[in-house]
Amino acid sequence: MDRVVDIADFAVSNDPRATLVTYSLGSCIGVAIWDPEAKVGGLLHYMLPESAISPDKAKANPAMFADTGVPALFRAAYELGAAKKRLVVRVAGGSQLLDDNGTFNIGKRNYVMLRKIFWKNGILIEKEDVGGSISRTLRLRCSEGRLTLKTRDGERDL
Repeated sequence: MDRVVDIADFAVSNDPRATLVTYSLGSCIGVAIWDPEAKVGGLLHYMLPESAISPDKAKANPAMFADTGVPALFRAAYELGAAKKRLVVRVAGGSQLLDDNGTFNIGKRNYVMLRKIFWKNGILIEKEDVGGSISRTLRLRCSEGRLTLKTRDGERDL
């Protein structure tokens, strides 16, 4: 059973039948986490790096920003029994789309913020597929932690 994670959204599940999927990761970042012992999976699709630009929006929807969405994703996974030390973390997105001159660099800024958050919290990324100028789709099977990455070039495990 697919659960679509929209832009500025996240989901966690411990249901072995659940598959979390997010589409159209351009400059946005997708963060997939999975605890192999608790069989808890989570997926976040955030748009922007810092909530300081709009605290009201961040309060209403923490998943919109890296600095509020990442902690919300991890807390929700912990509530289902996941443990930080067991989490497998994979990341995709951060492309430069519709910004040929690199004026805004949203994808790069999103990725840099994520790395800062993870560094401060002692979290390692197992695998990543970031940057470039492509759109990505992520699909996480909660039963086994299998994460597939789909681009215009095809589909593969991440």
